[in-house]
Amino acid sequence: MKRRRRFKQTVPLEVRLARQARNDRDHARKLPPGRERDELLRRARRAESASCMAEWLTSTNRKTGK
Repeated sequence: MKRRRRFKQTVPLEVRLARQARNDRDHARKLPPGRERDELLRRARRAESASCMAEWLTSTNRKTGK
């Protein structure tokens, strides 16, 4: 049976997602309006949302969305 190669991430998920969002936004600013720019901005928003969710899930003082 083949074994999975596992490795420990050195940078937390929230930081990696925030960095990806920043890079996508920076790249989108350099592009003219169009499909590629819209897709980069959409990816940036998703990464920011995922970063917030991951931060909330790992926090000890969680509050519901009520």
